[in-house]
Amino acid sequence: MSVTRTAATTKRRSVPAGERRQTKRSVYQDVVYLFNRAADIMNFDPGVRKILGTTMNEVIVHFPVKMDDGRIEVFTGYRVQHNNALGPFKGGLRFHPAVDIDEVRALATWMTWKSAIANIPFGGAKGGIQMDPAQYSFSELERITRRFTFALGNVIGPDYDIPAPDVNTNAQIMAWILDTYQSMMPAHERQRMLAVVTGKPIESGGSLGREKATGQGVVFLIREWAKEKEFDLSNATFIVQGFGNVGSWAARLMKPLGSRLLAVEDVTGAIANTDGIDPDDLTNYVKEKGGVKGYSKARPIGHEEFLKTKADIFIPAALENQITAETAPLLQVKLVAEGANGPTNPDGDRVIVSYFEWLQNKRSEFWELQEVDCKLYKKLVSAYQRVRDTAKKFKVDWRTAAYIVALARLERVYKERGIFP
Repeated sequence: MSVTRTAATTKRRSVPAGERRQTKRSVYQDVVYLFNRAADIMNFDPGVRKILGTTMNEVIVHFPVKMDDGRIEVFTGYRVQHNNALGPFKGGLRFHPAVDIDEVRALATWMTWKSAIANIPFGGAKGGIQMDPAQYSFSELERITRRFTFALGNVIGPDYDIPAPDVNTNAQIMAWILDTYQSMMPAHERQRMLAVVTGKPIESGGSLGREKATGQGVVFLIREWAKEKEFDLSNATFIVQGFGNVGSWAARLMKPLGSRLLAVEDVTGAIANTDGIDPDDLTNYVKEKGGVKGYSKARPIGHEEFLKTKADIFIPAALENQITAETAPLLQVKLVAEGANGPTNPDGDRVIVSYFEWLQNKRSEFWELQEVDCKLYKKLVSAYQRVRDTAKKFKVDWRTAAYIVALARLERVYKERGIFP
């Protein structure tokens, strides 16, 4: 195993444009661009701007794992910690072939902003392994996960940095991380380590409502938007990009409101039905088949036709940089309700319930689902109102307003505490 630790002052190499995605800027460069735009508008403190304009810690680990057939493969994993002024670092782990240091930096920075916007006591972090989990057996995934956890060592911890599920990771992955991390601790400390990850199975200290939390949050905010605009969701239509945990839950939670799902796109393809697609039925199909391709109750369509689908609401719940200067003009919707990390780049222009799980673990409590949903609703509505009011005050778009809300909170904290020494 080898470990590379990069201090915040280390000169970094940006991923060249076009190396991983066909955009003018990398995803991290997009984050920096949006940060600077918001900072300029609000006359942000120059000192705090320098602090938040870079990450605090970056860890790259290379670790060997024995495969089922006896071969040894070496994997590369990442954990980037952007800022912890508001509380412990917090952010997901994703297992995906496109994971690299540039992407993880961007995601970690976004986590800082999201925690600040939602007014919860977490900082921002993100991590992952550069791999395609579909290429490995269940037992290989377990060994890869446990070895990655061991390689990270004290980089994570219940009072320092708390990982959670993200793309291609789930409650089972979190349970393996928890068990491995606890095994690394002295016996008398192990129970206290329950809060080292969130998104765990309920039996292992997870929280009710965590699985649907991000999708639920998207729908809560859609409802607030509809209430403010006096828009009738009972006759609304919507399309969803990405039908994993977030996209499928958002679609299923829109169904009881009377909204009709017209089209869905995921990594396997895109489908459409003007009469509507049943989200529950499609969820069961995707769980069995691995994607929406081949779903018999809708016709297959291309990517461009999916984007051109006329609907009231678009819920992008896949990867970042899906809505660009080239694709944005194709959209025929009234609202883009983002359920993914940075699906819209500047040219195209699961945090709260994880906090609840962490809090329950720390307090040795267990909250009922109704209490979790009620707390989530209050947090999100409060965040929605702050962003709405900020957009009006500065006369800016909602994305810029969200950045301003986050930066203003962090600016206050740094001004109150000062800089050590």
